[in-house]
Amino acid sequence: MGGALLQPLTDVVVVDFTRYLSGPYCTMILADYGADVVKIERPGTGDESRHMAPFVNGESYPSAMPNRNKRSLALDLSREEGRAVARDLVARADVVVENFRPGVMARLGLDYAAARALNPDVVYCSVTGFGQTGPESHRAGFDIIAQGMTGFLRMTGEPGGEPAKFGVAVNDLVAGMTAATAVLAAYIRRLREGGGQYIDVALVDAGLALTVWEAGAWWGNGEEPRPEGSRHRLNAPYQAFRTQDGYVTVGANNDRLWQRLCDDVLERPDLRDRPEYKDARDRPRHVDQLTAELQEILSTRPTAHWVAALDRAGVPGGPVLTYSEALAQAQVAAREMVLDVTHPVIGPMHALGVPAKMSETPASVRTPAPLLGQHSREVLRGLGRTDAEIDALVADGVVEEKTEVRN
Repeated sequence: MGGALLQPLTDVVVVDFTRYLSGPYCTMILADYGADVVKIERPGTGDESRHMAPFVNGESYPSAMPNRNKRSLALDLSREEGRAVARDLVARADVVVENFRPGVMARLGLDYAAARALNPDVVYCSVTGFGQTGPESHRAGFDIIAQGMTGFLRMTGEPGGEPAKFGVAVNDLVAGMTAATAVLAAYIRRLREGGGQYIDVALVDAGLALTVWEAGAWWGNGEEPRPEGSRHRLNAPYQAFRTQDGYVTVGANNDRLWQRLCDDVLERPDLRDRPEYKDARDRPRHVDQLTAELQEILSTRPTAHWVAALDRAGVPGGPVLTYSEALAQAQVAAREMVLDVTHPVIGPMHALGVPAKMSETPASVRTPAPLLGQHSREVLRGLGRTDAEIDALVADGVVEEKTEVRN
C-alpha cells in the first residue's frame, strides 16, 4: 500500500451517498488523491454492489474495487435520527456526491438546496442517467441504457452484427471521471473565490462527450457511425489483424507510417504505391480491399514476429491480449498498476493501481474497501457523538457498526 506522503486532497472531506459504479468511481478517484471519503450505506444491505459475485469469504470482490480508501457509515436515512446524522456530516463536508434518481435527495432533505443552507461552501455533485433537466430526467439509467441511448450499441461490434456493448461499463466510468474532474474544478474555484456550487452529471451526456470523431464525421458529411469491428472510422490501416497464432494491432494511420509498414514490416513496397492506397484519404475508402490484402499477409507469421517487426520499424502495434494476459505484463507491473492489499475479510487481494503518476503528491491505495458499517462509530465520534449516544442509535437500528472482522 501507499506511504504516508502528503496528498493533493488531504483533509478534504467527501460525503458519499453513491452506490453501484458511476458515483463510487468518482469518489474512489477523490479518495485515491487523499480525500477522507465517508461512504453512507443502508444498514443490513449496504451498497447494492456488495451483492455482486464473485464472493470471497462472503465479501464481494468486484464491490471492493471502486470502494478502496473509504470509510463506511451504515446509516438509515429513512429515519429522522439518521438524516440528522447525515446533515451533520454535510454541514462539515467539502464535497457531497450522490447518484440517486432526481427527487430522492430532496425528499430526504439532503439535496443541494438543503446542503447549501447548512454549508454555503459545499461542492455538491449529482450523477444520474439523464441529468436533472430535460424530458428524460425522471428515468432511471444504468450503463447499458446509456450505451443504447448514446448510439454506442449501434457502433460497437462487427459489421452487420447485433448491437454490442463495450467490454467495460464505459458510460458509468466516464460519468464518474467527469464528475471527479468537475468536483476538482469547483473545489479550485472555491479555494480562489469562495463559495460552493452544484454539479449535474449524466451518464448519457458523459458518453456523448466521448464521440468527438463520430460527431465530426456525422456533422461533416452525414456519415452515421456503424460497427467497424476493430477498425478506425477515419484512418486505415488502424485495426487488429489475425496472425498465425493470434491477433496483432497495427496503427499505420498516416502516410509516413504506411510507407514504413509496407517497406520495413510487410516487405511489400508494391502496396505502398498502389493508387488506391497511396494517400491517407484514399485508404479508408478502400478499407475492405486493404483489410483483405493485409490480412492475407499477416496471417502467415506469428504475433511475436509482427510485433518485433513493427517495433523495429517504428510503427505502432502490439499483441491482442486477454484480460489476464494484460494484467500479467511486465510493463503493467513496472507502472504499479496491480497492487497487493489486505482486506479484513477477503484477506490478501489485488487492487488496480492509480493511473496518474505524480512526482510530489502521489495518489495511493492506502486501505482496502471497508466492511459495511466498519467506521460507523469512528465517524460518529468525529461528529461529537458520545459512545452512549452511538450505542442508542445502534440499538435502535438507525446505525449499524461492524465490530468483528476476520482474516
